[in-house]
Amino acid sequence: MSNSLPIKPSTLLLCAVSCVPLAQAGEHTRLDDLLVTATRTAQTAEQSLAAVTVFDRAQIEQSQATSVPELLKKVPGVSFANNGGPGKTTALFMRGSESDHVLVLIDGIKVGSVTSGGAALQDLPLELIERIEVVRGPRSSLYGSEAIGGVIQIFTRKGAGAGAKPFFSAGYGTHDSYNGSAGVSGGTDNAWYSLALSGADTDGINVKSAATSGYEDDADGYRNLSAALSAGYRFANGLELDANLLRAKSHNDYDQVNRKRTAGFRAHADGESNVLGTRARFAPLEPWQVTLQAGRSEDKSDAFQDGDFYSRFDSRRDSLSWQNDLSLAPGHTLTLGADYQHDEVNGSTDYAEDSRDNTGAFVQYLGEVGRHDWQLSLRRDDNQQFGRHDTGNLGYGYALSDWLRATLSYGTAFKAPTFNELYYPGYGNPDLQAETSQSLEAGLLGQHAWGHWSVNAFRTRIDDLIAYDASIMAPANVDAARIRGVELVLGSQLLGWDWNANYTLLEPENRSSGANDGNELARRAKRLFNLDLDRRLGAFSIGASLHAEGQRFDDLANTKELSGFATLDLRGEYRLSPEWRLQTRVANLLDADYETAQGYNQPGQAVYLSVRYQAL
Repeated sequence: MSNSLPIKPSTLLLCAVSCVPLAQAGEHTRLDDLLVTATRTAQTAEQSLAAVTVFDRAQIEQSQATSVPELLKKVPGVSFANNGGPGKTTALFMRGSESDHVLVLIDGIKVGSVTSGGAALQDLPLELIERIEVVRGPRSSLYGSEAIGGVIQIFTRKGAGAGAKPFFSAGYGTHDSYNGSAGVSGGTDNAWYSLALSGADTDGINVKSAATSGYEDDADGYRNLSAALSAGYRFANGLELDANLLRAKSHNDYDQVNRKRTAGFRAHADGESNVLGTRARFAPLEPWQVTLQAGRSEDKSDAFQDGDFYSRFDSRRDSLSWQNDLSLAPGHTLTLGADYQHDEVNGSTDYAEDSRDNTGAFVQYLGEVGRHDWQLSLRRDDNQQFGRHDTGNLGYGYALSDWLRATLSYGTAFKAPTFNELYYPGYGNPDLQAETSQSLEAGLLGQHAWGHWSVNAFRTRIDDLIAYDASIMAPANVDAARIRGVELVLGSQLLGWDWNANYTLLEPENRSSGANDGNELARRAKRLFNLDLDRRLGAFSIGASLHAEGQRFDDLANTKELSGFATLDLRGEYRLSPEWRLQTRVANLLDADYETAQGYNQPGQAVYLSVRYQAL
């Protein structure tokens, strides 16, 4: 672990370019499905001005991905740096921003380590997830700190409908990899519930590459046990109450230098992530919707080296939010809200400061008139350590025709330094300032009889970028960065196959005044490509995924080069009945040898088999 509007042609267009490239646009996503992450309000795809990718439960199962990072790498502009395979520390880079510049929400609750700043995406149980929404581009004007590169919101499984509907899955694969899940969900007209468990265990691979000497030459295993619970009730007066809980516990083996020269030692970490949230929704007046939400997220890790206890990190984040959505007229919505956040760190390391508070107030106006629609949002955050930060976002869309739409947006964002960057003994710098950014984006979307396409061009400048300064042997606001990029999305149906592809071209450039000026930012691939092919043949389904990333550097000085790579996956499914399915996947079919972080191996060719049951 890391320390309902009428359907118009433009609705079809946005749905097509928003859905993930695993199925034909609209195959699994209804046209009236609502997106909530881009605006903190319920929107149809027609209304969203942001670049959004959505994975629903059917698409998650069709992909046969085994982890959240494996699924998210299909998103345009997203890449990962992984330290050695399943369950190992994984950093996400979205549109070239830093790994802690992406805000992660679980059922509306902000998560992530208070010490390191990142969310342990590798530990989140994919089998317990109902839906993932990914918004690319700044959203600090709605959520505050961290949302420079974008926002990822994960929704756990929810119950609905009448009666209990159980589900079950079990699988086995290469490296003695086992996984399984079971649960039940259901409800009545006014109540809903879901209870689910999942587990995974793998021997893993040898984390350190052959070029790294002095480390243990053995496989580094990983196991995970997770549970999720949610329930809610709607009263006769319209009041809705719901609550959700997600717990994920992990055990991770790591390579270490065997300083005791004793055989059999394995460095390992035991981690735990907990997310608890409650929410109340009611309408005091017909055009006025009030949402109150409270939550707590915890990120814990105990590390062991040379067979002995080494360190404990226990970070906690408590949050409260009050949101008011006012329907001013058809197509016009005003949102007013306030957030409170308390961060706290405990454990075996003493920090000079171990807690801080942040309050934020925001306003948003969404409007639609004819072919024009817009989004205007402003926010002020008052951080106990860094004072006030004002951020904003302005988006505009225009339907050039029934099948062609143009968008333009500008947004600012900020990121408060982490506790490690500020106060970690012997490393932190308490004089750090918050990072800030400005982003400009233009898009063009098209829907035709033969398929759909979109082009999004963006430019982001990040000031006071935090980087390690060797002259003071601590982090410092020494760098600035300029990131320019273009994302291309194309989907079609040809010869009975669903074809979906995306290509991202990035220029992540260091703009500091020092020796690294003009260099590429570390671990960002300048080129990313995804291609998915899928076809159904009666009871059979077959598919393939090609993922490719270009060359990158592992350091700011650009002296450690990592070669580009491509992986090819094949998948198949057979429906024994409407409820039962058999699935198989060959990952990395061509056994590509590559690294996304220098010195850390990545899995080679692997085969997975699984069986699924879902009551209808």
